[in-house]
Amino acid sequence: MSHTIVTIVGSLRKESFSLKIANALAKLAPASLKLDVTTLEGISFFNQDLEANPPADWLAFREKLQKSNGVLFITPEYNRSIPGVLKNAIDVASRPYGKSSFLGKPVGIVSNSPGALGGVSATKHLQNILPGIAGPILGQPEIYLNGVGDAFDDKGQLTKEAVQKVLQQYLAAFAAFIENQNK
Repeated sequence: MSHTIVTIVGSLRKESFSLKIANALAKLAPASLKLDVTTLEGISFFNQDLEANPPADWLAFREKLQKSNGVLFITPEYNRSIPGVLKNAIDVASRPYGKSSFLGKPVGIVSNSPGALGGVSATKHLQNILPGIAGPILGQPEIYLNGVGDAFDDKGQLTKEAVQKVLQQYLAAFAAFIENQNK
């Protein structure tokens, strides 16, 4: 059985490392996981005034999450946190109060950076935000991809073997976690 995983790309940049990593993960995923790479361009700003009559983009995003078997966040780090677009998507999906579309969904987090720290602060912020609105978060292995600036060729294909190995190890652990949570 294949589990559908909404794989949320936390960057809007067309050539973002997060999008390239999400696409690489989708290609490397074992048969038990189907990674649905999801970008956030079309999600309008959260505004509680719109909750009585939510925009179509909110409803579509929420429904995609509700139909999934889990969520994988692929995020860069902006100013020692997650990008605003990712926080907005989390706010949209976690509402209305008590009806979070993430509820019960097992979660994985992959942060990345061309720098040395690999987005550690972004991961830690997601680990602070998600409890209470999402399901269990895969705790081990943690994955902070650093130095990703030279990991891809000009077509966006993953070429750095060390990164591929780390992604495959993470996917194996995440697949087992998803299997365990969806029993």
